[in-house]
Amino acid sequence: GLFTTLLLSAIDIPNVSGFSTARRGITTVTTTSKLTMSSSEAETPLSNSDHILFDMPVSNNGARVRAILYYKQLSQQQVEIISPMKLGGLKSEEFLALSPQGLMPALTIQKEHDSGMTHLSESDTIARYLLAEYAGTGPSFQPDNPRSNQICRWHDVYLTTIQGCLYKPASRFPIGDYADRKSAISAFQKQLKTIEGFMSDDGMYLCGDEVSLADAALFPTCIFANYMLPKFDDSQPPLPPKLNTWFDNLRTNDSVFSKIYKEIMDTLVTSWEEKNHRWDSIWLAGQRDDAPGTIFDKIVAKEIPATIVKEDEHILAFKDISPQAPAHVLVIPKDRNGLTNLRKASAEHTDILGRLLVAGAEIANDTELGFGDGARFVINDGDDGGQEVYHVHLHVLGGRKLGPMG
Repeated sequence: GLFTTLLLSAIDIPNVSGFSTARRGITTVTTTSKLTMSSSEAETPLSNSDHILFDMPVSNNGARVRAILYYKQLSQQQVEIISPMKLGGLKSEEFLALSPQGLMPALTIQKEHDSGMTHLSESDTIARYLLAEYAGTGPSFQPDNPRSNQICRWHDVYLTTIQGCLYKPASRFPIGDYADRKSAISAFQKQLKTIEGFMSDDGMYLCGDEVSLADAALFPTCIFANYMLPKFDDSQPPLPPKLNTWFDNLRTNDSVFSKIYKEIMDTLVTSWEEKNHRWDSIWLAGQRDDAPGTIFDKIVAKEIPATIVKEDEHILAFKDISPQAPAHVLVIPKDRNGLTNLRKASAEHTDILGRLLVAGAEIANDTELGFGDGARFVINDGDDGGQEVYHVHLHVLGGRKLGPMG
């Protein structure tokens, strides 16, 4: 079986060929293609294996590669799994030399190889390299079926690029093409349904009776989806029905995928959830908009009439019923999304706040609304700020020369 070394605290370890550093009294040098650590006493290879896979159990992308290793029953000599923390972490110079984006997994090729390559990054690249390198061992993972490549490609382009919406803090937004968590989660769910449409109708696996690279790629991501999506909305199943049947079947009846499931879930539950309380501060999971609705919600729903001057998918602008200037328009986000007042804003609100200002600028340039040479833009916040409706809104005032504030 595959021997796995997973160290979760950073220590000093050397790097890749041609790179030398000194940290805390340990100098790293490379005299062969193997990663080594040298001290005043001796030089010790990080591993004498043919390959090192730098990965950790929680990595869903790394799990694609681990599934191949487990299925093919590759030995520690063929591929040893070591935590990136032994190189100082994902953002260490040593690991970035292997994986320039600082992402798991990364693979070092420590034996002579015709390609001349000494390391690879990105899980699909690593997986296909190992499938070619050990083609004569175990399943091929490459059935004569285009479904596998279609699912892998769709997964890598449209799912993994936005999966961070399920667990990353607001400071990491935008995620992919999505400015806020709600829209990113909606897109993630939509892509799961699209992938479900690519599945075979027969057999235990995505492409039929034979395990494929598509199973290795998608199953770990579905572990994330199955565990995390209910934190945001538990009113519906996290996986589409056909995909859920496949997922349950593999985690119950396939020993390799059962192992992958346990590896990922152990870290998600014990470290991410119980120890670090990762979702407590994440919007729509631990944090939600529990404030009562306002008159603006009724205006958006067209339950109350208003003189609307501008509307699109994201914003609504209408004339103030108690104007404080000849021209006075309110601009609001259609979805409050936690913005009862401006002080509740986070990086997830950057896009909608920008849209409010752009809409306000366009309105202030509209002479037919009574605006002239300039306008005043005001957002009141809280009782001290004079806020009356707790749904963030921008006042655009003009039509005459306005006096000083205060």
